[in-house]
Amino acid sequence: MNTLLRELAPQVLGALVRKFGDFDTCEDAVQEALLAASVQWPEQGMPDNPKSWLITVASRRRIELLRSDTARQRREETVAALVPADPALVPDVDDTLTLFLLCCHPSLTEASQVALTLRAVGGLTTAEIARAYLVPEATVAQRISRAKQKIKSAGSSFHVAGDVETVLKVLYLIFNEGYTASSGESLHRVELSSEAIRLTRRLRARLHDHGEVTGLLALMLLTDARRPARTRADGALVPLAEQDRALWNAEAIAEGVSLISSTLSTAELGPYQIQAAIAAVHAEARKVEDTDWPQILALYDVLDRLAPGPMVTLNRIVAVAMVHGPAVALEQLSTAAQDPALADHHRVHAVRAHLLDLAGDADTARTEYELAARRTLSLPEQRYLRSRAEALA
Repeated sequence: MNTLLRELAPQVLGALVRKFGDFDTCEDAVQEALLAASVQWPEQGMPDNPKSWLITVASRRRIELLRSDTARQRREETVAALVPADPALVPDVDDTLTLFLLCCHPSLTEASQVALTLRAVGGLTTAEIARAYLVPEATVAQRISRAKQKIKSAGSSFHVAGDVETVLKVLYLIFNEGYTASSGESLHRVELSSEAIRLTRRLRARLHDHGEVTGLLALMLLTDARRPARTRADGALVPLAEQDRALWNAEAIAEGVSLISSTLSTAELGPYQIQAAIAAVHAEARKVEDTDWPQILALYDVLDRLAPGPMVTLNRIVAVAMVHGPAVALEQLSTAAQDPALADHHRVHAVRAHLLDLAGDADTARTEYELAARRTLSLPEQRYLRSRAEALA
């Protein structure tokens, strides 16, 4: 039942926001309707049309929440009489996309967009979001509350919200935090990466022909397919080159390759598609020695033109090393490291250590691995980087 309620929550919220317009009060009403369902359905049985039941209960609750305002009472009572016949509340209407856009309103910070998306579209509770991000529940509650107030203050209606590119960025942030946690004991937060994939599937159901939506879903699937091989039994990180590829999820790889192959030939090219294509090249190599590094470098060259950024630069430099040798890559890294966005970033030290190791300079590589370990907040990454340093001692 919890799974069903989580799936229905954004559809019900979308229906209410379409009708009434105020996100904050509608979200509160939906949460109360979900609570009522979780209490009543196990005792009284599930209704024939669960979504319709939730919409009706949430609509009534939304009106009750505003009836204390005497100036609006008569208008609200009139609306209440019209609710059952209103086409905006027909259960077959799916407003998931618009709800995505509203949660990713440009007036919100990235942290607020993420929290509101997980709450409103993903159906996660405040406590679940807090656990996934390893932050206090009060912090998440405050982000969500401020986000709803900002949307209200901005005068945003159901038809005025963010854009698809922002939605994709938020979903990508959620996935990345789940796939490689920025801090804490565990490398993965599977509940976040799985939720990001589920939400991206929902978005693609609404935007089937959008190349970047398809590209992002393919990227997530191809990346997440490697998760079973990324850690050892003790939680230690295993780098891509050392992973047991027999552990990779073949079904996810097949779906991801199929998705990216189809969209590359039909849609306008975008950065998520290029990243998915790079992941597909890695996924199709049965052994690390079979990796087509020239093709990966060529794809990074395209990505660097479409969406340049510090992490793209670092990943491209690794590909340069595999094609042209570590000396050329180290020279490019020296230039890239002058970017303020990369100043003393742990990945700069990790990449430099890797390149120095390839070049045969074990002593300097060991120092760089130790520097990288001190600068990351991820405990699995710290352990891995220190183990690399120790291996070079």
